[in-house]
Amino acid sequence: MKKVNIGLLGLGNIGTGSYKVLEMNRAQIEKNTGCDIRITKILERDTTRERGIKVSKDQFTQDPDEIFNDPDIDIVIELLGGIEPASTFMLSALNSGKHVVTANKAAVAANYDKLMAAAKKNNVEFKFEASVGGGIPILNALTTVLGANEFIEILGILNGTTNYILTQMTEYGLNYDTVLKVAQEKGFAEADPTADVEGIDVANKLSILMALAFDKYVPPTEIPTIGITGVTMEAIEAAKKDNCKIKLIAKAKKTDKGIEYSVQPTKLSNDHPLATVSNEFNAVFVTGNAVGELMFYGKGAGALPTGSAVMGDVIEIAKRI
Repeated sequence: MKKVNIGLLGLGNIGTGSYKVLEMNRAQIEKNTGCDIRITKILERDTTRERGIKVSKDQFTQDPDEIFNDPDIDIVIELLGGIEPASTFMLSALNSGKHVVTANKAAVAANYDKLMAAAKKNNVEFKFEASVGGGIPILNALTTVLGANEFIEILGILNGTTNYILTQMTEYGLNYDTVLKVAQEKGFAEADPTADVEGIDVANKLSILMALAFDKYVPPTEIPTIGITGVTMEAIEAAKKDNCKIKLIAKAKKTDKGIEYSVQPTKLSNDHPLATVSNEFNAVFVTGNAVGELMFYGKGAGALPTGSAVMGDVIEIAKRI
């Protein structure tokens, strides 16, 4: 059986989830790929924390060059998070002839052109399915089975934290501050929720979706973005009277003047499919000129759903090595 070796950058929540998916579904993955896929080196500072997985001390390294310069490593998975040093590490891996898989939407959105150019220059693959929608296979769908379409519009609920907050405010009449505190206690929101509640996380994901669907890369800092901190109970109640719900919507639409794009709280009719998406769930509503309207729905975060998407990318690369 062909061996495929992986260097993993980061063994946090998503790194651990990806490792678990590989190990618990090893037989199925080997059957699907005909490959023996192994994580042979892991860049991680904390080597003693209990993660519920079997990792030997020999797998750990503190030196990223041990991974980039190892001729036996075929694929590098980057799961450090943040723009740097993740972007620099991914470029180093690509320039070392390694295929790269990541779930890092901030790094991909900030440096999309550089990363894609490096992959093309070095004749390797750069895949990032897990960067948008967690376990929802939206990016792969846009670039493969829907590739015969001209896309007209993409609408998305792309952040579980904000969707949870708006759902609780709408369904139970709870105020923003109360729901945010509960979301933090349940682990749906970070201690510093700024990237989520101000729409920054969604702008990163919309940037990636637009690059693939419309072949138009727009840095997330250039996407008009309004978060949910200004959404009041009065606005929610007014929407209810109109048989509508307020959702934080990422939108990109092809018009005669070009692509219109934004991230902002939006009033949706209750009969729109996205209006039914509640709590921490995500969804992407796509309109293509051949296929018509489609909606992709599922958990947009979490160690195992995101790990599933990461390993899906690894499997696709392994089949072609």
